[in-house]
Amino acid sequence: MPGAPDTAAQIHAVIRARGGFNINQLVAEYRALRASVLRLWMDEFELVAGDLDDVMRFNEAIDQAVAESVDFFNAEVEQSHNLLLGMLGHDLRSPLQTIQMTASYLAALNAGEKVSEAAARLIRSGASMNSLLDDLCDFNRTKLSLGINIAPIEVGLAHVVGDTVDQLRAAHPDRRIDLEMNGNALGVWDGLRLQQVVSNLVLNAIRYGAPDAPVRVVLTGDDTEVHLAVRNSGPAIDQLTLARMFDPLSRGPDPEDKHAHGLGLGLGLGLYIASEIARAHHGSIDARSDQAETAFEVRLPRRASQTT
Repeated sequence: MPGAPDTAAQIHAVIRARGGFNINQLVAEYRALRASVLRLWMDEFELVAGDLDDVMRFNEAIDQAVAESVDFFNAEVEQSHNLLLGMLGHDLRSPLQTIQMTASYLAALNAGEKVSEAAARLIRSGASMNSLLDDLCDFNRTKLSLGINIAPIEVGLAHVVGDTVDQLRAAHPDRRIDLEMNGNALGVWDGLRLQQVVSNLVLNAIRYGAPDAPVRVVLTGDDTEVHLAVRNSGPAIDQLTLARMFDPLSRGPDPEDKHAHGLGLGLGLGLYIASEIARAHHGSIDARSDQAETAFEVRLPRRASQTT
């Protein structure tokens, strides 16, 4: 079985990780073992110059065992954390769905302006929480080496992008989102997943772009691929930040007035998830930024292989 322990040090690490030990306790055991063996050695034998090689080999063996143990211990703990996150994300969906259904029921009652406003806030907050859970579950799948799950069918990307932009315009009426579509945008993709990509990229542009300038979404189809670009004006992103833009749990500098943008900062997973979805479609996302604009450009081959 790949990743299964096959040495005493690795087995020891797995046992200690499952037993609730921390890394300091694990390493302390090796320190105690080293000290005990050397003390017994010196008590039983009168060490001479020729024994130094044996002592060095013993220390090297202990160091190697520590390295193996620490590596397996960390892997076991990370696996446990990932499984916990997966179960947590799954278990949170039921109460969240109940909250959203109750809020929708309250909104439909027409029980007065205050109730309607409270229900609308609940619905928006529920949608935001649901989006965070989606990102968390997708991130969890990638950490468990399961990849992003897609179910490609023949879809018109113009319809997918148009619907997503309309929803974002309704959710952010104070921001201008321009949409331009050119060429053939038919292909075999997972429409819901690509809707997630568009949403994540546009929300990122709203969050970090200049609030008085439009976010521009451009969809262009050529003979073999479809290209989606999301552009916004604002301060240029430095190259170091740009290079790490698609790393998980990584965020750009905090906007000067994030409350004015109408968005919190999220988990820092949106761009990572978007890049993983593009990768699952055998496509890619590139980012560039200068004083004129920041742009994220998605390349999608017209046919994606199904992955699970």
